[in-house]
Amino acid sequence: MTTVGLVGAALLLTACGNAGNSTDNEILVSAASSLTEAFTEMETAFESANPEIDVVLNIGGSAALREQILAGAPADVFASANTSNMELVVDAGDVDGEPVIFARNRLEIAVPAGNPGGVTGLADFARDELLIGLCAESVPCGAYGRRALQNADVIPAVDTEEPNVRALLTKIEVGELDAGIVYETDVASTDGGVDGVEIADDDNVHADYPIVVLAEAPNADGAAGFVAFVLSDDGRAILAAHGFVLP
Repeated sequence: MTTVGLVGAALLLTACGNAGNSTDNEILVSAASSLTEAFTEMETAFESANPEIDVVLNIGGSAALREQILAGAPADVFASANTSNMELVVDAGDVDGEPVIFARNRLEIAVPAGNPGGVTGLADFARDELLIGLCAESVPCGAYGRRALQNADVIPAVDTEEPNVRALLTKIEVGELDAGIVYETDVASTDGGVDGVEIADDDNVHADYPIVVLAEAPNADGAAGFVAFVLSDDGRAILAAHGFVLP
């Protein structure tokens, strides 16, 4: 595994660990789908510096993750793709401390490689002859996408609504859809599997990503160490390398 400088996070875990707790070797991280590649690299780097630790990623739509947390599913860390889902967890008293914005993102239109539908902008989402996809409205990418379309005064002819941004991206990549609205980082993650069409700045929406240790974290000390790494210079470098904007 690739190792980066994680001395601070490693020391934090060493200082805070409670040897009698059987969950000390596992950190359960619920993270938004758009964080898949970045947090997979975080997992590898963190475990390399802390070989006794197993970071377990639970990747999904932020709304679904929020519902799991509020229903009592075990989790140590929550990283959301928007603040509204995080606020619901905060309001329920399920956080330990204040959430911190650790990354930002922008929207981009994704089309199959070669752009067979000839999509040039949001206006094309009103074309009935195209197969158009959005994330479900309850998911951050769905709420953001609809806001961008509203900003552009476009009423979309939507053919499918997907439960998370990666499900939408997959349908575009395999050619089942002519276009969808995802994040810039998602387009970049496919390494040419889809093409990106920029959204005008006046219409685009900026996404804030908050992270927090959860109040009922089975491994609160490990959770604090992982969050500290995400906020560290090493964590920020990983986020930047995957195209996220740093606060």
